[in-house]
Amino acid sequence: MTKTIERAARAALVALAMAGCASKPAEEPVGASTSAAGERVAYEFDSLDDRPVSSAALHGRPTVLTFVQLGSALSQAQVEYLAAMAKNDSDRVNYAVVALEPRSNRELLELYVKTLEVKFPAAFADEATLNGAGAFGEWHGVPTTIVLDRVGRVLWRADGRVATSNELRNAMRGM
Repeated sequence: MTKTIERAARAALVALAMAGCASKPAEEPVGASTSAAGERVAYEFDSLDDRPVSSAALHGRPTVLTFVQLGSALSQAQVEYLAAMAKNDSDRVNYAVVALEPRSNRELLELYVKTLEVKFPAAFADEATLNGAGAFGEWHGVPTTIVLDRVGRVLWRADGRVATSNELRNAMRGM
């Protein structure tokens, strides 16, 4: 794909999402209660393909989960960071993106993943997660990026902002 076509696809993706395809405005937090740091979490999300996004499937390696809304420019920037990181360490770290979107946006999520050249799993959040009652609790903005240790305990979390690669690597240091 040429750079011009790639840029046009990204612009179209953002325009489509911002035109009303996203389930909630990008600036609005969603949800209700927060999981405590260090708490082991159980989750299972509806993956776009045959690569599961669940606590059982991702157990055994550090895991970075990013929860996004497709109309959020910050979410897109976070996914781009993770895509670059995954090129270097996807053999040692699990990465996954989870859309806080209705499943009716499946085609949009597929386009999002393809356009951003995401090589790791993508999934849709379940209803409890969308409502802030899931394993990761309340959403204080998107993107929300969570680092889990090898056994699935929450080590680090960034809500409503882009987490840098340095922050993420520091959170995973020593694992």
